[in-house]
Amino acid sequence: MNKEQIKKFKKELEKEKSLVESELKKIASKDKNIKGDWDTKYPEFGAGSTGSLQLEEAADEVEEYMTLLPIEHNLELKLQKINSALERIKKGDYGKCRKCSKEIPGERLKVYPEAEFCGDCQK
Repeated sequence: MNKEQIKKFKKELEKEKSLVESELKKIASKDKNIKGDWDTKYPEFGAGSTGSLQLEEAADEVEEYMTLLPIEHNLELKLQKINSALERIKKGDYGKCRKCSKEIPGERLKVYPEAEFCGDCQK
């Protein structure tokens, strides 16, 4: 893979990183104690409600939180993979399978630029 191709993939990865971080910020906040970890924000729909309305809002908050947890987790994993790919670019290992060291086909990287493995090793 030539330097121009790597530069193109780096730009694409940086753009995707920005998008993923933007989406994460909407539903989570960075954990200050654990690098790369995000914590899903607990939604608060209504303050000052009483009685059955308070119980209904609390149930809605829990439901929304439970919906956001796997979304945050998936975005966090994607961000970790993107960061790993950017690190491999810095080290000069990008585009090489981490298992067999063969070059990952460009078509695979176009579809999945954070790929760590060639198609054979991924199976």
